[in-house]
Amino acid sequence: MSQDTSVLSANIVAPPVAIPVRDLLPWGVFGLVLASLLIYFVGAEQGATSLVSGHYVHEFVHDGRHLLGFPCH
Repeated sequence: MSQDTSVLSANIVAPPVAIPVRDLLPWGVFGLVLASLLIYFVGAEQGATSLVSGHYVHEFVHDGRHLLGFPCH
């Protein structure tokens, strides 16, 4: 029994696993909602459309706004 089984098992390739769209859809919707909230807070959270009172969110994402090209002042 001196045969090495790790060399023999290295040539076996597992078939790809199909993931149904029904399982991916909730994650896609979650990602879309999360991205929309991120774009809102970086791009529009100031002034009359502000959901959070004060300028805390504006100051937190200020440099990110300029980096992404959103005008803020």
